[in-house]
Amino acid sequence: MKVRSTQPTRRHALITGVMSVAVLALTACGGGSADSAATSSTSAAADLAEGGSTTLTMWVDAERAPALEEIAASFKEDTGIEVKLAVKDFAAVRDDFITQVPTGKGPDLIVGPHDWLGTFVQNGVVAPVELGDKAADFQESAVQAMTYDGSVYGVPYALENIALLRNTDLVPEAADTFDEVIANGEAAVASGDAVYPFLVGMDPKQGDPYHLYPLQTSMGVPVFGQNEDGSYNADELLLGEPGGVEFAKKLVEWGDTGSKIINSNITGDIAKEKFNAGESPYFLTGPWNVPDAQAAGLNIAVDKLPTVGDGEAQPFIGVNGFFISAQSANALAANEFAVNYLSTEAAQDAMYDVGGRPPALKASFDKAASDPIVAAFGEIGANGVPMPALPEMQAVWADWGATELALIKGSGDPEAAWTTMVGNIEAKIAGQ
Repeated sequence: MKVRSTQPTRRHALITGVMSVAVLALTACGGGSADSAATSSTSAAADLAEGGSTTLTMWVDAERAPALEEIAASFKEDTGIEVKLAVKDFAAVRDDFITQVPTGKGPDLIVGPHDWLGTFVQNGVVAPVELGDKAADFQESAVQAMTYDGSVYGVPYALENIALLRNTDLVPEAADTFDEVIANGEAAVASGDAVYPFLVGMDPKQGDPYHLYPLQTSMGVPVFGQNEDGSYNADELLLGEPGGVEFAKKLVEWGDTGSKIINSNITGDIAKEKFNAGESPYFLTGPWNVPDAQAAGLNIAVDKLPTVGDGEAQPFIGVNGFFISAQSANALAANEFAVNYLSTEAAQDAMYDVGGRPPALKASFDKAASDPIVAAFGEIGANGVPMPALPEMQAVWADWGATELALIKGSGDPEAAWTTMVGNIEAKIAGQ
């Protein structure tokens, strides 16, 4: 695809720095010329190439690869270093990266979500990046998500979070609470205008604690506690807070043996199909499902997440970004490409064009936010929290999801099930 050129591609910092020093030195001596500065620029590019391999490899998924082609071409033109974009299966790429980097066969860079970060750092496969003053150009939450143990490990390019899509032809006004959402949805069904009062996709084996998390947080039950700097504390599992059992009871109330507001047999694909067919006024989902809803001819609004309890409904924020291998054959060039090329408006605009996720770069987000859909998701995300990137999170998902799914199916006592879940997770974390 053609990358929008919203500003000149930034030359790498090394070239700029050398040119500036050369010009200042020549000025101080009362001489110098543009040719001399150009010679310094060429020398700096040569130094960058001499930092290691003259080819960089980036692992990327098929959706995002086209957006990076022109940025890679600009980098080659400026430095003589080629960036090969290797398209990989997103489902397997994280584990492949962890396996191959220590052998020296992995890529120099990889595209991925921030919640991989803890496992990457734990396995020693990514290197910190120095954003410097550029950090202020990004959304604060995006940089926070890419920070682990006080170091920034990735250049963010997009944020994503869920919201409540509403078919405005079925329900004209937004609701504040989940009870109001349920009442509006049931009224639409009773009038014959809808089939389902509310839709959210469930995995047949693991439910979907990610999508249900805002309802849970509004009842005062986050997953982990947070330190003063916003980082998560793996020693402070908060799923056992008193509101947890009350949330468990709500899942039974909303589930298959209750009001059927949440249906364990409706997967994400089915929920999307039914919503796009106009069969429900509500769909709890992310920006990735907006284009198809619009293509289906629906008039939609993006509503803030409804509350169940007295607290705020906080969604998880997912941040996608670029990571540098700890074993890159040319770490200097890899850092240069990530920090000074992938952070430009041209790059961030291009990634937005193919992915539709709100950009992490403030300047790119401001342009994208002229679309009220993007603006609404961004406003909701500003109230969210980064998904924990802690390695300990891997001990949480399975029990959390399976327990929620069982409760939605009406299986077991909610208090006993939730208490057992918390105990199992604590034991797994302790055993890691």
